[in-house]
Amino acid sequence: MTASFVRPEPPYYAVIITTRPTADSEGYAAMSARMAELGEAQPGYLGRESLTGEDGRDLVVIYYADEASIAAWKAHPEHLEAQRLGRERWYASYSVEIARVERAYAFSGTGAPGA
Repeated sequence: MTASFVRPEPPYYAVIITTRPTADSEGYAAMSARMAELGEAQPGYLGRESLTGEDGRDLVVIYYADEASIAAWKAHPEHLEAQRLGRERWYASYSVEIARVERAYAFSGTGAPGA
């Protein structure tokens, strides 16, 4: 996964989006870049991580400070148009899950034995 930020202290929200693309990718890259640009500028946006599988499926996790920020982004006019085009052209299927992160912890080893 790619990480573009340092996660905040909980609580925060995670929007988990999984998509399976159609064969029609015309215009998708430009729209995806525009949505990332706009999304990052939204109040309450904290960052995102993404991963694309060998079969083309995407997993994106977008982090927000609160539910109001998520609702505002979902209702953004350009985002509404991107959602419509996604359903009509670019996605064979998708799912969206919204979770409140209550606690989090991590480990980061050096990768060297005995280090």
